[in-house]
Amino acid sequence: MSDENNNNNPKETVENLKEEAKSTVNEIKEGWNEVTNSGENKKVLAGILGILLGGFGIHKFYLGYNKEGLIQLVLTFITCGAASIVGLIEGIIYLTKSDDEFYQTYQVGKKPWF
Repeated sequence: MSDENNNNNPKETVENLKEEAKSTVNEIKEGWNEVTNSGENKKVLAGILGILLGGFGIHKFYLGYNKEGLIQLVLTFITCGAASIVGLIEGIIYLTKSDDEFYQTYQVGKKPWF
């Protein structure tokens, strides 16, 4: 009888380890589908850059919109700084959006203006 208990224990241990491994893999898979903190961090930093340095288009360059950042920079110089109001407005818009909405609109959807 003790032989049967010894044989069952390793089998049970292996089965428990299999189930635990499957559970861990499922948790990792679920984590890949979620919006990560980098989306939130990008939102906050892009918003702050838009408010503070929006006239230079820094927030556009940070989000990967190089052409739009260059346009913003040129417009700011042509208008002697008046076009920097666009960066201020965009920075406020970025910060008032939810994390998921910002991520979907500006990082996934690639919406370059407002």
